[in-house]
Amino acid sequence: MWRTARLVAPLALLLVAGSAGAHDADILYAQLWRPEAGGAEVRERLTLTADTLGRLIPADADGDGALTQADLDARTQALAVGIWDAIPLTAGGQPCTRTGASAVVRASFVELGATFSCPAGELRQRFSLLSLLPANYRVVLGTVMQGEQGQRFADAQQPTLVVSEPGRSERGEEPSGLLEWVGLGVSHIFEGIDHLTFLLALLLVGGSFRRVLLLVTAFTVAHSLTLGATALGFILLDEVRTRWVEAAIAVSIIWVAVENLVLREHRHRALLTFLFGLVHGFGFANVLSGYGLGDSVVTGLFGFNLGVELGQTAVIAVLLPLVRLVQRRPAVHLRTVRGLSLLILAAGGYWLMERALG
Repeated sequence: MWRTARLVAPLALLLVAGSAGAHDADILYAQLWRPEAGGAEVRERLTLTADTLGRLIPADADGDGALTQADLDARTQALAVGIWDAIPLTAGGQPCTRTGASAVVRASFVELGATFSCPAGELRQRFSLLSLLPANYRVVLGTVMQGEQGQRFADAQQPTLVVSEPGRSERGEEPSGLLEWVGLGVSHIFEGIDHLTFLLALLLVGGSFRRVLLLVTAFTVAHSLTLGATALGFILLDEVRTRWVEAAIAVSIIWVAVENLVLREHRHRALLTFLFGLVHGFGFANVLSGYGLGDSVVTGLFGFNLGVELGQTAVIAVLLPLVRLVQRRPAVHLRTVRGLSLLILAAGGYWLMERALG
């Protein structure tokens, strides 16, 4: 029994450590253009989710809980101070002058635009607004300078980026930013406690190594399909659909936990895993589609999905030996499956109520 308790206790702490609510889009994506090499005009496009914008300024002007174009039009001064003044752009050590600004509500994100008149010299931008956001937030800066493209990442500790020299930055990233996207994917699988809970529920009665491999492959292929389709714009997730996706993820956890408790054989588990994997893919896509990545969506999608798979593999590599160890003693294994499945069922029920009721 003590072995069961040792296996149950860490999961219990994990499940109560925080709420697995919405899968937050914790990136602000910026793009800069200098139409003429060395020219004075510089254009910038900044995309972020409505929730992220709400963390920075009171964007919902009428207080009805939904961000509309009218709200943005009424918040012109707040956007200037809370956003553009908080990400100053310089050239050759001298400040650029903002000559225009725009704000548009898109389907899944908010698009802010600005034009600047800049003196000659190297462009730099300091994303001071990151100090107002949670520590996990990042800015991805995609630039198009003199026909070259690159991506750089900023955070609260390193908020200043060199813009005008593709391939170089103060933090030394490669132009593509692929490794950073991989890192974001890894972090999101570890932060996605509901996805990890679903994987644990599968592994508890996974069976042979070959069967576990089949389950993991089915889950991977399925969530990669929906993640890709949504991130590339083939499927649109609005606020209502996102809410139902989050609720459906909770249902998948409840379903698998109940099966673990009442069924002795799970011959249909691979198909079920594939179907639920499609739903979980929408959960990951909710993160990626909220960035408004534009031309960088292919790099972001590939790196993010690769990171998710690497993180998932790491979790399975840790959990599977523990499950195998418990399976050597059938009585202990039965108690472990029952105990953990009841805990997983309770967590899924809590998340379902939280997400369905808002």
